[in-house]
Amino acid sequence: MAYRWKNTLTQAEVTPEPIWLNRRQIIAGLTAAGMAGAVAGRAQAATGELEPNSFEDIASYNNYYEFGTGKNDPAANAGALDTSDWKIEIDGMVDRPGSYSLNDLTEGLTEEERIYRFRCVEAWSMVVPWNGFELADLLAKAGVQEGARYVAFETVVQPENMPGVKRNVIPFPYVEGLRLDEALHPLTLMATGIYGKPMPNQNGAPIRLVVPWKYGFKSIKSIVRISLVTDEPPTTWNKLNAREYGFYSNVNPQVSHPRWSQASERVIGGGLFAKRQDTLMFNGYEEDVAALYDGMDLAKNY
Repeated sequence: MAYRWKNTLTQAEVTPEPIWLNRRQIIAGLTAAGMAGAVAGRAQAATGELEPNSFEDIASYNNYYEFGTGKNDPAANAGALDTSDWKIEIDGMVDRPGSYSLNDLTEGLTEEERIYRFRCVEAWSMVVPWNGFELADLLAKAGVQEGARYVAFETVVQPENMPGVKRNVIPFPYVEGLRLDEALHPLTLMATGIYGKPMPNQNGAPIRLVVPWKYGFKSIKSIVRISLVTDEPPTTWNKLNAREYGFYSNVNPQVSHPRWSQASERVIGGGLFAKRQDTLMFNGYEEDVAALYDGMDLAKNY
């Protein structure tokens, strides 16, 4: 049976009316291009009432330590990020290694709109309408070789444009990784925009990873290298503090961070006194991804 997504997170739950009207124009354009069916999505999202998130919420409140450690620092400083002539190096256990332009990578791939929950390890959350394509489609173009078991990612480093890099607030470049079956899952997205617009610099322009059932730091930004490897790759936060940031970092309300509970979350955009909401297992995508971890102790393999 083909893998299909019945998305119960609606754009109306995410978007103020002006952006909602703009989105209708975007969908009309996709229909004309014969692509509207892809917008319906690929996996079962969880039900529930969600507070709206505006473009401004998403673009002004995030973590991108290369531009500073404050939540507003990326929006203030990321304008200096140089995204011209972007190249991504694809290497390791692939049939077609090389340095690819963004146009090379995206040519022939189907762009979709995916409305995903986004849960930060710091216990705050959003709902984000991403635009992009499945990572599996990109990896198919590269040709994954037998024996590859993990996918490693690396973020761009531009010291002249990134004040956080100059201050060496954490080791750079930022690196992340997924097990190959996680990378090939239909929910795993390479995002190039939000709200039908190009990805803002502060959100990881021009292309980033989105893995909606994992804590947000796994969704690495501004990618310049993708490597297919046999061994579990090092990841930045796991190297810094393995006790607090496991390799998998699946959203799990039953396993607390050593310094705070993960059982509930603060919804960005809900106001200072908004009630916290319960965190869902795998961020609401349990039905789709739990089978990836059959037989694993999710408290040990966190």
